[in-house]
Amino acid sequence: MKILEHVMNNFSFSRTTWHWHIQDPASQRLTWNKPPKSVLVIKKIRDASLLQPFKELCVYLTEENNMIVYVEKKVLEDPAIANDDNFGPVKKKFCTFREDYDDISNQIDFIICLGGDGTLLYASSLFQGSVPPVMAFHLGSLGFLTPFNFENFQSQVTQVIEGNAALVLRSRLKVKVVKEHREKMTVQNGIEENGVVSTNIEKEVGKQIMQYQVLNEVVVDRGPSSYLSNVDVFLDGHLITTVQGDGVIVSTPTGSTAYAAAAGASMIHPNVPAIMITPICPHSLSFRPIVVPAGVELKIMLSPDARNTAWVSFDGRKRQEICHGDSISITTSCYPLPSICFRDPVSDWFESLAECLHWNVRKKQNNFAVEEEEF
Repeated sequence: MKILEHVMNNFSFSRTTWHWHIQDPASQRLTWNKPPKSVLVIKKIRDASLLQPFKELCVYLTEENNMIVYVEKKVLEDPAIANDDNFGPVKKKFCTFREDYDDISNQIDFIICLGGDGTLLYASSLFQGSVPPVMAFHLGSLGFLTPFNFENFQSQVTQVIEGNAALVLRSRLKVKVVKEHREKMTVQNGIEENGVVSTNIEKEVGKQIMQYQVLNEVVVDRGPSSYLSNVDVFLDGHLITTVQGDGVIVSTPTGSTAYAAAAGASMIHPNVPAIMITPICPHSLSFRPIVVPAGVELKIMLSPDARNTAWVSFDGRKRQEICHGDSISITTSCYPLPSICFRDPVSDWFESLAECLHWNVRKKQNNFAVEEEEF
């Protein structure tokens, strides 16, 4: 796998002694083989406060940098954009696409996100293979994954176009869901009877296989049932535990500061190659979150004696029911998400911990007053 090869290439050894060299995360830099020509601009939908920044950015990209701008079709359906005559000449230069219908994976040089952390997660979901570098502007509510402020966007975008920026490679999870075929489903023009687009679905005799690339986490929970969830977790084919509780979270280091942190897990820097397993309200005092190496294969199935089904979601999307006989296989993807840093991977991460999650923020202790010596 590319991620593991990248890690192993940072180590060298001889026959007699080991020589360890750990790469400084700040040394990862963005370099272009040729100047970028196309950019995907993703804007948070139904947010009026982003209309003006979106227009300013698109004008700058098309008129100042002569770039090809890709925009999702539903973004341009906003009346404030569709009815803006001054923005019309710029809008005519756009290339548009529709999620789950149009494949733009080989046409984009880099991505600019306007919104919150959910916008970056959405950008990740659009690319099931290699992901272009992503520049995320903090125009949402939390902004843990969006280090750029929009005030000086011209100079910041110019630096990225020139290749003058640090990168952090955020690992993703490759997830395969195998479901037992329980009912006849017909597929016409890529759409199933229930209206779900089947672009990432493979059909086998008696089975339905779906694959996803996940940036934050895979969450398995008990859904609407009042019973505890009861799922078996396998690691490289060996049963390691049975989760009895509200569910389990399998997260990347990027996702360790999301749902996993709320469930009591440690926070892991995105440069650490790892997968975290975190129980949700386990019915056991000794079940603590654990970290396993990137590259192992996890498999989650309903326990044979489970009283109810389970539900699974991927970065909060594509939620679906898991029944007896179904399985969820998870491993580290060979397609990470290259996230462009404001400063460097370490500084950005700790600043986000302090500003967004208020990590280790408390009122400082007063020192003792210096007493004057008595004469």
